[in-house]
Amino acid sequence: MSKPVVFAIPEDIELAPAPIPADWIIEGTPEARSKRLSQSADGTSMIMAWSCTAGRFNWHYTVDEVLHIISGEVFVTDDKGEERRIAAGDMVFFPAGTVSTWRVTQPVRKLAICRQSMPWPLGFAVRVWNKIVKLIGGRSGEQSGMPGFDGAPGANLAAE
Repeated sequence: MSKPVVFAIPEDIELAPAPIPADWIIEGTPEARSKRLSQSADGTSMIMAWSCTAGRFNWHYTVDEVLHIISGEVFVTDDKGEERRIAAGDMVFFPAGTVSTWRVTQPVRKLAICRQSMPWPLGFAVRVWNKIVKLIGGRSGEQSGMPGFDGAPGANLAAE
């Protein structure tokens, strides 16, 4: 059975309170809100809409996250301790295990694509499996709708 296609306008979605842990907050009283928009069938990936008011806090990434800023502005400290401004239209990737300091100067809203990291040997095994399926006539690559993408988390990232 086919699953429904999810349509959303992230800037208009009503979000629910998603408090930042108190021990992560450095200054101010930032108020975060979020809503899960979709999740993969295997539960390893999800898309979230998220917003936050002004404040400064640490963020601990337990999953890989690609974010796209929809509105507002935030200054994020990278792994070298350098602060970078990100604003509407910008995209950033935070690998699982990253800790970053966020300084929100004006309310910010983002769309986040989150994915559970998979240990390298397991990811390699999944890529091998998908290639075998493809070779024996499966449709693994075509199912994603993206030529050359074999649908596995982390696929096509390693040199082949």
